[in-house]
Amino acid sequence: MKRHFFPRLTAAALSLSLLMIPAAQALTLEQAGELIQLVYVDEVPQSVLEQPTISDMIEALGDPYTEYFTSQEYAEFTASMSDTSLVGIGVVFTLTEDGLLLDRVLEGSPALTGGLQGGDLIIKVDGHSVLGEDSDTVTGWIQGKEGTTVSVTYLRGGKEKTVTLTRSLVVVPATTSELVDGHIGYIRCTTFGAETVGHFQEGISAYHDQATVWIVDLRSNLGGSTDAATESAGLFTGVGEMAYLRDGEDNYSAYYHEENSATLYPVIVLVDPYSASASEIFASAIRDRGAGIVVGTRTFGKGVAQTVMDQNSMPEYFPDGDALKVTSHRFYSPSGNTTDQVGVIPNLLVDPEYIADVAYLLAGHDPKADTSNTFRVDLDWQWYVDVDTATSPEYREAFQVLLNAVPDNKNVWFGTGGSTGWTRASLSEAAEKYGVTYEAPVFPDQDDSRYLTPLSVLKTYRLVNGKEDGSFHPQDTLTRAELCQLLAVALNCTVPVNPSAYTDVAEDAWYKPAVMALSNMGLVTGTGDGTFHPEDTIDHQQFITIMGRLAQRLNLYLYNEARDMPEGATNIVGLMSYADWAKASAWLMSYSQKGFFGNTISLLWASADEIEPTASTTRDEAAYTVYRLLSYTGILPA
Repeated sequence: MKRHFFPRLTAAALSLSLLMIPAAQALTLEQAGELIQLVYVDEVPQSVLEQPTISDMIEALGDPYTEYFTSQEYAEFTASMSDTSLVGIGVVFTLTEDGLLLDRVLEGSPALTGGLQGGDLIIKVDGHSVLGEDSDTVTGWIQGKEGTTVSVTYLRGGKEKTVTLTRSLVVVPATTSELVDGHIGYIRCTTFGAETVGHFQEGISAYHDQATVWIVDLRSNLGGSTDAATESAGLFTGVGEMAYLRDGEDNYSAYYHEENSATLYPVIVLVDPYSASASEIFASAIRDRGAGIVVGTRTFGKGVAQTVMDQNSMPEYFPDGDALKVTSHRFYSPSGNTTDQVGVIPNLLVDPEYIADVAYLLAGHDPKADTSNTFRVDLDWQWYVDVDTATSPEYREAFQVLLNAVPDNKNVWFGTGGSTGWTRASLSEAAEKYGVTYEAPVFPDQDDSRYLTPLSVLKTYRLVNGKEDGSFHPQDTLTRAELCQLLAVALNCTVPVNPSAYTDVAEDAWYKPAVMALSNMGLVTGTGDGTFHPEDTIDHQQFITIMGRLAQRLNLYLYNEARDMPEGATNIVGLMSYADWAKASAWLMSYSQKGFFGNTISLLWASADEIEPTASTTRDEAAYTVYRLLSYTGILPA
């Protein structure tokens, strides 16, 4: 049986069931409309304000993050961002086929008093075998009324033992820390709340003299307080900007960490599809500021922040303890990038079941005296993989996943002995030497592309797909529908629920979700007569216009460049052949960016004056421009 060193908390073992008690709505309809108009990040349509109820108003707004809370619901909402109290024995476990594997025993708990410890395997509760039972059932057996007893039978070292424990009130901290293998500081954070920064400080302080690498686990962390996220990340990054917010009137505010880092060692941040909001702020800050790397899946993609108005801030509106949460800002990483839709793209894109093991392999000891049994991966920092562990039966598959997740433009090394003995290797050479499978991130027809490395990087991060035959067909031209599909994959767009806005985009068309996703984001529009013309080939100036809109949406610096475009900027010779409606985007993508010495940096595959505006756009050109934009802004870690 294998123990995962960085388990996800079992929700059923830690959750506190709360009774939802309906309460009278205190906020009036008129007040709700007034506050939404005042705070909402975008212009509020009149049709929203004309709705008959607050619920209808929020539904018509179409923003999933704007919510009204009754007093009871608001109490539960605030409690969800704090440490949780429940009655039980105080264990965190992973349900395995052999029983309940204890990952941690909480301080001051009945389990700790009774002698249980991490690594024990519970096989019976009150004489009932846990084998084959689901987590909810077993949790129900363990929890109960305060002061009652429960019998627990467990295995340790192959020996069976039974202990009777008295259930009590146990505080389950939302953020916990422990030391793994004597040198890995592991911090698990389930939400960012009032206690979070203190918990991070405690963990770093406790293991400061022993930890040489940190792992911060944000899997299934849905967010919370932006202040808590930025201050916690600042403990690793040190002094500097952590995030930016922009409101509906283009006013900016910044989150700035004013103290030096609490540790000199790097951090690996673990994320999954349920890492959202403040979690994405934390992960972006660590990656952008160079304090470590991110490992896991692409995150949820919640790039907006909310303002909560309640009894404390506006007592005249909320005298009964109710509250209104309204989307009021878009947030951006230290590099100026939003995570809206696109999420955080990890340095290593890894499927959920391998995230913990890949991180554990990367967190190996620095072989200061002898490198001979070490494999090194260079991703901003140098990460050391112990070869014996990586090639063991328990971790061989995770090591294979790790090798396949490393972009092929990164350096990997074989240790050859001594303190400085390293030989550069390729990923395929490493796979062959260590007996695992490596699949190069290439399409069968990739040699037909002018941009081999960019296309490989895009494939590694699953930002582009091939056609039905598996090939990319780089020289094929793109239709408007195909471009929408290509961009929807790259942006990780969620499937829209609204019906088609175009008469020639059928509800069952394969491209309808992509067309509507990009249309909802304002990146593509129809032709003005209610049609979209999905099968029309898209020309260069149409494509550049769409990419210019995307650039402004993704990055605040490019947004500001477009907003503050100098007068007469589009009257240059290089843009004379472009249609008037395309010139601003062509300027933004080809002429607005300057290098250190004042040289012009184009975000296109060539300078705008070298591109024929009305010629058809190829898949190769589109893929390269996506790569160029995402890598230039730093959204793409490669």
